[in-house]
Amino acid sequence: MGSNGTVTELQRNSTNWTFVVDEIVKMEKKIFPKHESLARSFDEELKKKNSGLLYIQIHGQVVGYVMYAWPTSLSASITKLAVKENYRGQGRGEALLEAAIKKCRTRTVLRITLHVDPLRTPAVNLYKKFGFQVDTLIQEGDVNFSFLIRGN
Repeated sequence: MGSNGTVTELQRNSTNWTFVVDEIVKMEKKIFPKHESLARSFDEELKKKNSGLLYIQIHGQVVGYVMYAWPTSLSASITKLAVKENYRGQGRGEALLEAAIKKCRTRTVLRITLHVDPLRTPAVNLYKKFGFQVDTLIQEGDVNFSFLIRGN
């Protein structure tokens, strides 16, 4: 793969499934606080019927990924998006989000939703750039999340 990497869909029967999932679990543990991490249940999340994962691999390492799902026939959600710190600010998050939105649109959904910590300003700005708008601020204990929504 080239130095920029390409967005690739992880196929359930792929020979590199274990490698990619292991790399992503490492990223989950490093990037997200414990209450946001799917590291313990990542494999189970990916095996759900109405979900998918796209990733970028550069020089043999996974540097970013996005998970998406169709919880209902009318809506889709971006469930995770992460890029390794030293690969941020280079358009990889945009490429992943754009590809995930395209995948979500392959079904006739009326909206695409996601949750984000409002203190993650770069992430919030990325989502707003793609037309997501804050719908609700949710507080769970000491943790705040913005519920962002985007019409199809």
